[in-house]
Amino acid sequence: MLNRLIMDPKHYKFIILGSGQAAPPLAQALTAAHGKQSTLIVEKAFIGGTCINYGCTPTKTMIASGRAAYTYSRREEFGIRKFNSIPRVPDGAVDMAVIKERMAKIVKNFRGSSEDKLKISGVDVQYGEARFIGPKNIVVTANATGRETEYTADQIFINTGCRPAESQLPGASKIDPKRLLNSTTIMELTELPRKLIVVGAGYVGLEFAQLFKRLGSDVTIVGRSETILAREDENVSNELFMMLGREEIDFELGIIMLRLENDKSLGTPRVSLVYKPTPLGGHKSILATHILWATGRVPNTDMLDAAKGGIQLDEKGFIKCDEYLKTTAEGVYVMGDVKGGPAFTHISYDDFRILKNNILSPDAPKLSTKNRMVPYTVYTDPQLGHIGVHEHDVRKTYPGRKIKVAQMPMKWVARAIETDEKRGLMKAIVDGDTEEILGFTCLGIEGGEIMSMVQIAMMGGLKYSQLRDATFAHPTLAESLNNLWAHLEDLQEYEDSDKE
Repeated sequence: MLNRLIMDPKHYKFIILGSGQAAPPLAQALTAAHGKQSTLIVEKAFIGGTCINYGCTPTKTMIASGRAAYTYSRREEFGIRKFNSIPRVPDGAVDMAVIKERMAKIVKNFRGSSEDKLKISGVDVQYGEARFIGPKNIVVTANATGRETEYTADQIFINTGCRPAESQLPGASKIDPKRLLNSTTIMELTELPRKLIVVGAGYVGLEFAQLFKRLGSDVTIVGRSETILAREDENVSNELFMMLGREEIDFELGIIMLRLENDKSLGTPRVSLVYKPTPLGGHKSILATHILWATGRVPNTDMLDAAKGGIQLDEKGFIKCDEYLKTTAEGVYVMGDVKGGPAFTHISYDDFRILKNNILSPDAPKLSTKNRMVPYTVYTDPQLGHIGVHEHDVRKTYPGRKIKVAQMPMKWVARAIETDEKRGLMKAIVDGDTEEILGFTCLGIEGGEIMSMVQIAMMGGLKYSQLRDATFAHPTLAESLNNLWAHLEDLQEYEDSDKE
């Protein structure tokens, strides 16, 4: 408290805590409407939040390097004369320092662009950590000096995001942090792990597992669930499981993890994951040079003193809000991952659009989070894109409706055959009476892009028969949407045939 500036609090019309994908565009919009220096962003680390600094941008940049290595390993399939006798990426051919340097350069450019836009628009930015000391009243501890400054605002927006969950296994605290990694620290490696254990078979775990396998690491994915990507339909997750297995990624699923141990039995420091394969099984262990802990994320609310601002949290620490993103405190709103729900960049950006409309255009129809579409793409290779309902919960979501399901393997798509990217499948859920498209999944080459085409059709209220009868350019991936619907079956018939 000795560093607190003793003066009246500085007042802003708007204060935004955190600078994820919703914060910069909202700050710019508020500033444009109310004048320069009307809005303050408080950011603890880097402008742009998880997406630019730790998530989408750096990971997809690294995944592109993995794709390049994978394409190199397949060159002979396309008639390219081999340059050596090794039918894969040669040992030592991957330079992690160069991969990291390329990633860092792209991240820096993205971050700098966001910072420049805020500066030009007249948004004030304070780098430090904020906490509430009362309703719409915060204290910010500056990064550079440690000095505390008090601020008040008419309205406050919280966009502080989430961070990787830490391992709670016994022994985790004794493992070298350079060997027990999370989704952020694994991207700081300058050397390739010889043996990598990935704990968690969700989106993040699978993306990193495939990436490092393609770069040359031995990889084992472990998880408590019996399947990977538990939220997907079983046949989709099974298909991806087999794809990753063909790339020689190992799996230990449905296990009970017991503890982590340091191990020097082979002469070099390693980490041992001790587990039970079944509740009645004996203890086993896996040795690795590195472990990636990818079992979820936790909200950045523990430092906010949210209760002092009248802001309620749920049992997991996420900020409670209504469909208009209002928290339990008057004049305080929340955006992005820190409120829970779908943790996607595009959802955070949609939160910005909702608040911009409702605050700056009060006479316009109010927007809300209710019934909004939640598309997503998993950046394995091939991609997994999804929109709408899944087969496994369609009966619950649409009770009493006549449901039809269509499924088609990507090996029946001309463009996929021509590029020799035949892995995967596409799947659609429709209303058999109205022809409304209720859900769509594409596990295949550019699966996210194909999914987005179907999403646009759903947004426009197009029937599946209109896609079936549309004229798409040949040969494109889009024309697969002519052929998919020929495979529609009643849901019960589809379920029965799938069990055979």
